[in-house]
Amino acid sequence: MQVPILNGIYADSAPDLRTSYPRNYIPVPKQNGVSQGYLRPADGIQSLGAGGPGVGRGGINWNGKLLRVMGTKLVSVAADGTVSVLGEVGGAGQVSLDYGFDRLAIASGGSLFYWNGAALTKVVDPNFGVVNDVKWLAGYYCTTDGKNIVVSNLKDPTTASPLAYGSAEADPNPIMALDELRSELHAFTRYSIQVFQNTGAASSTSTQQTFPFTAIEGAEVPKGAIGTHAYCSIGNTFVFLGSGRGEAPAVYMMVPGDTQKLSTREIDRILKNYTEQQLSQVVMEVVVDRNHQHVYMHLPDQCWVYDTIGSATVGEPIWFQLDSGLLAPSTYRGRNFVWCYNQWNVEDPTSTAVGILVDTVSTHYGKAVAWDFGSMILYNEGDDAIVHELELVALPGRVPLGADPTVWTSYSVDGETWSAAQPIHAGKQGERAKRLAWRRNGRIRNYRMQRFHGTSDAHLPVLRLELKTEPLQTRPGNG
Repeated sequence: MQVPILNGIYADSAPDLRTSYPRNYIPVPKQNGVSQGYLRPADGIQSLGAGGPGVGRGGINWNGKLLRVMGTKLVSVAADGTVSVLGEVGGAGQVSLDYGFDRLAIASGGSLFYWNGAALTKVVDPNFGVVNDVKWLAGYYCTTDGKNIVVSNLKDPTTASPLAYGSAEADPNPIMALDELRSELHAFTRYSIQVFQNTGAASSTSTQQTFPFTAIEGAEVPKGAIGTHAYCSIGNTFVFLGSGRGEAPAVYMMVPGDTQKLSTREIDRILKNYTEQQLSQVVMEVVVDRNHQHVYMHLPDQCWVYDTIGSATVGEPIWFQLDSGLLAPSTYRGRNFVWCYNQWNVEDPTSTAVGILVDTVSTHYGKAVAWDFGSMILYNEGDDAIVHELELVALPGRVPLGADPTVWTSYSVDGETWSAAQPIHAGKQGERAKRLAWRRNGRIRNYRMQRFHGTSDAHLPVLRLELKTEPLQTRPGNG
């Protein structure tokens, strides 16, 4: 009997069933002759260089070079991880970076900076006000202070006209972020997304330019983002964490004039554990690689990932969790992914380290991490059954030389309390024919749930969970 393992089931103290998503394992929808999909180990993080001058706060590929803000410094990071300081931008927390034809814009600590490849300049024109976010569009550097949309002058982007202010007029509420899609300006407010088209400035002078964008009637989306960085651009749309007025926060994808909900009931329950202020600090980003389009949602102490392509393939939401904990879940130490130098470059939100994603190991900066996943409910139509064998069909033997990893399994008959974990060896390097099987697993009394866990030492993909059972007729009247 084959049992689905792309996600599992458990229960909590409330009278409810919960979904358990894989932790540090990535669901991959792929017909392979054994199953319709499998779990592969999440990518490891390999450390590069000695790190930077502070904790990473954002990065971008600019003219083929990786630039980051680390601590209060704008830095360049070479392919080998060597960090060079370019200038001081101050501030703390996540930054916004975007570029036009000849300069990179950085919004940090409420101020706006430009880097032209040789010098870093701080914008001092008071007409910009507090700069919470910046986006380049059609020759303008557009910023917001949370209330207004400010655009730079075309001839001199270090200045702005006091007449060149816009606002979220269709639904006045705080402006969280700005972005561009199909040459249109999108203003993410707390409870809506408003869309503007470039209709040109009313004046051609560089100092008296007026607001060049006009709201597109009927294009407004009735839900908005909860924070400045709580969204990301994917393809021809956006995915964001937010809500409409009077609604609980959830994850949505923008569709023409509306939204499509991506978060499941389980994800929504997790989000309810955080306050509005905590969720406003969420960072979302996307990594497109190996036929995956992964949307990362970095919560204060967790990282949840949604696979847009995989979800469309199987017809149901695919979520999984990433973290860097061993004994207990902890903050995922990969953030601000940038594709540069033919590799995915990351920074650590808990230290000054920088690194790259690798699929040859599952460790994070050389340290082991834990993984786990569960099964759906094993149910024998109300009858008991003897479980003679429990086998994870996997591809073992792909571990570092000298490693002898262990995999554990346990079961629950109520979804809350679990049996003692039973270990087996997962196979040393080269032991590719080894079978991961547990024998004499007791009885299923009505139903039970199974889960598995191990560490990144057991670097193996799991194709399927197979049970060999002997049914027992225990229900009166069966037969």
